[in-house]
Amino acid sequence: MSMIVDGRHQFGDPLGELPPPAPRICFGRDELIEKLVGFAGNREPIALLGAGGIGKTSIALSVLHDGRIKKQFGDNRRFIRCDQFHTSCAHFLSRLSKVIGAGIENPKDLVSLRPFLISRDIFIVLDNAESILDPHAIDAQKIYDMVNELCQFETICLFITSRLKTVPWCCKRPEIPMLSMEAARNIFYCIHDNGEQSGIIDNILQQLGFHALSVTLLAAAASNNSWDCDELAEKWGKQQGKILRTDYESLAATIELSLASPTFCNLGPDARDLLGVVAFFPQGVDERNLDSFFPAITDRKNIFNKFHVLSLTHRRNGFITMLAPIRDYFGPKDPNSFPVLCAVKDSYFTRLSIDLHPGDPGFEEAQWILSEDVNVEYLLDVFTSIDKNADDVWKACAHFMDHLYWHKRRQTVLAAKINDLPDDHPSKFDCLLKLSLLFRTVGNDVEQKRLLSHILGLERERGPGNDVRVAVTLEWLSETNRMLDLYEEGIEQAKEALEIYARLGDTTSQASCLVYLARLLQFDKQLDAAVNAAARAIKLLPQRGKEFLVCKSHRVLGNIYFDKGKREMAIHHFEIALGVASPFNWHDQLYWIHLSLAQIFAFEDKFSDAEAHIEEAKTHTVMGEYFLGDAMMLQASIWFRQNRLEDARSELSGALEIFRGLGM
Repeated sequence: MSMIVDGRHQFGDPLGELPPPAPRICFGRDELIEKLVGFAGNREPIALLGAGGIGKTSIALSVLHDGRIKKQFGDNRRFIRCDQFHTSCAHFLSRLSKVIGAGIENPKDLVSLRPFLISRDIFIVLDNAESILDPHAIDAQKIYDMVNELCQFETICLFITSRLKTVPWCCKRPEIPMLSMEAARNIFYCIHDNGEQSGIIDNILQQLGFHALSVTLLAAAASNNSWDCDELAEKWGKQQGKILRTDYESLAATIELSLASPTFCNLGPDARDLLGVVAFFPQGVDERNLDSFFPAITDRKNIFNKFHVLSLTHRRNGFITMLAPIRDYFGPKDPNSFPVLCAVKDSYFTRLSIDLHPGDPGFEEAQWILSEDVNVEYLLDVFTSIDKNADDVWKACAHFMDHLYWHKRRQTVLAAKINDLPDDHPSKFDCLLKLSLLFRTVGNDVEQKRLLSHILGLERERGPGNDVRVAVTLEWLSETNRMLDLYEEGIEQAKEALEIYARLGDTTSQASCLVYLARLLQFDKQLDAAVNAAARAIKLLPQRGKEFLVCKSHRVLGNIYFDKGKREMAIHHFEIALGVASPFNWHDQLYWIHLSLAQIFAFEDKFSDAEAHIEEAKTHTVMGEYFLGDAMMLQASIWFRQNRLEDARSELSGALEIFRGLGM
């Protein structure tokens, strides 16, 4: 039998348990490990917090086996798997004593271990510490107090890994960054070395959010089954997250560990459904929507806070979201029979249903679509696939097109579905019309004309009773033809629409149509007729209630007078338009007004006035980069005329960079 001298066997062997070996695979963590080694060198307590499978244990073991840590702590580097013993003070103390080699059987508290703990520098990893630090577990407060006391020892560096964020406040908590594509590739091909790298694999890795465990399980499944890239892609396309399973480990088991925690179980029956809603939406759930989305769940804010504490969700740009593989696990398999999600769907549809007209109540508020458009688009994409005849879904789809038209002009994946609707579908007209307007805003006038011509044909065939639809379509077709330089055709269409509106006694629509007609006549060089049309529009409009059309009419009239060489009249109408638009902050109108005034003053060599209006125009280029580039081109031309060549070149280069980025 060997004697014990100063905590060691006489043969020099350290008491306690040797830690597990360093991981063979730990790519993309060098910077984080360097930071952690620095903390450990100063014996500062550390907590690595986050969802299961992001690599916390591998990082901790990499630090524990780092050469500098070995040199500083020698054989006193210990590793305790907290989920491998029953949660209680007695079990924790007993396990701690055994692992560090204190030689004390069944210690009652830390007092008996202190002489050993202060006699040497010790590096202790508490891995999966959520099992002992869960606030709703047995002896939770007492164990927390002991862990907190261990953090205070000057001789100890305590390194905690946990899904739960309830760790002592004194711990350093560095963020675990998402793996890079390169690191995820390295992990995959280290396990599944099947030759050349493939873009197919890159695509799957991206869908996994570069989640370390998911990448490892994917590679293991491919390797175990001898799948090549094409076979793996086929399996992934059919099964998605179901293939992230081996004979010994699965992503599902890792996630279920979090759900088995006392803190999660204490949240009640609504918790899992709420996770399903977060998982459904690509962006997660906007924190500002919790009250409107989940009014029936009284404890909703506390539940979502606990999701964050449990590392099941995280917050990003005001949204509550989750890692991609966890989303796949919780995502509703049948969204239509998921009551909480259907309630959220109805809430979104209600928000979409308001009519959008600049100056009307709710127009500015509808800018919520700027941050939530991806969620709404996905919701509509899913529910239009589930039931192609659901009238409320298609009405919401048309409203969504309208929201994009006014507030976030871009293409949409819903276009193909709208085109495929049967011609007799009750929502075909509204959806197709709003889609055509969206095509106009992204510069695809040819496609807009095709859609509008199709609509016009359908509505003419339906005969009497469709006059309004025919007129609306003709009105937009006339504007599209103006954009395509088909002025004669556009003028005839605008006049036909005007006749229909006059017959129906709709003065507001007549005024709108006259504005389109005025622009067509202007571009066709019929300037006197254009002035007459724009002036008629202004006379038809009331002073209040239709401010946007009033503003637009004066702006168009200003442009016509500018073409006629009557610059004072042009400035007069632009200033009226500016006075109408400014209180409403209509960015599109204000941009064009200021740019037009800049052009007039530049033409008169009033460069300081021109530049002032260009700067104002730039502040209203929220509609897209193209408009900023246009303003920069005008600025460059003014500086060139002033012989400020370097400034002109710089501004011109910036504009060209924008246009190149837009593929122009």
